[in-house]
Amino acid sequence: MRKLIACLGVTLALLGGFPAVASAANVVARVSISNQTMTVVQNGVVKHRWRVSTARKGKVTPRGSWTAKWLSKNHRSSRYNNAPMPYAIFYSGNFAVHGTNQTSRLGRPASAGCVRLDTANAAKLYSIAQRVGLKNLRIVVSH
Repeated sequence: MRKLIACLGVTLALLGGFPAVASAANVVARVSISNQTMTVVQNGVVKHRWRVSTARKGKVTPRGSWTAKWLSKNHRSSRYNNAPMPYAIFYSGNFAVHGTNQTSRLGRPASAGCVRLDTANAAKLYSIAQRVGLKNLRIVVSH
C-alpha cells in the first residue's frame, strides 16, 4: 500500500498535480548598452533599475544572452593592473558584471568591456545570484 501511495504521489507530481520541488526563481539582468542601464527582472517583475558602465570607445562589451558561470566576491583583474572587481558575476569568458569605485562614470561607457555597477547594487545582484543559483540567472546584453 505504501508503494502504491508513493507511486501515485510521484505520478501526480510529474503530471503537475502538485509540485515535487519548489520551482527556482527566474532572474534576468538586462543590460542596455545604448541607455547604460541594467534592469533586473525576477519572475516577470522588475525588481531593480540601475545605471551601469559598459565598454568605452575601442573596447567591446559582447552582446548576447548567457547563464551566469561563476562568482567571485573580492575579484581582482588579472588583465588590468589588479583592478578591483567586487561582487563579480562572470558570464562569458573574462566578462563579468561587477562593482566599481568609479561611480561618477556610471551611466556612460567607461569600462574595458565588463558591465560595471555601483558596488552596493553589485552586492545586491550577487546576493540574488547566490540565492537563486547561477543556472537561474541570465545576463542579457543588448544595444
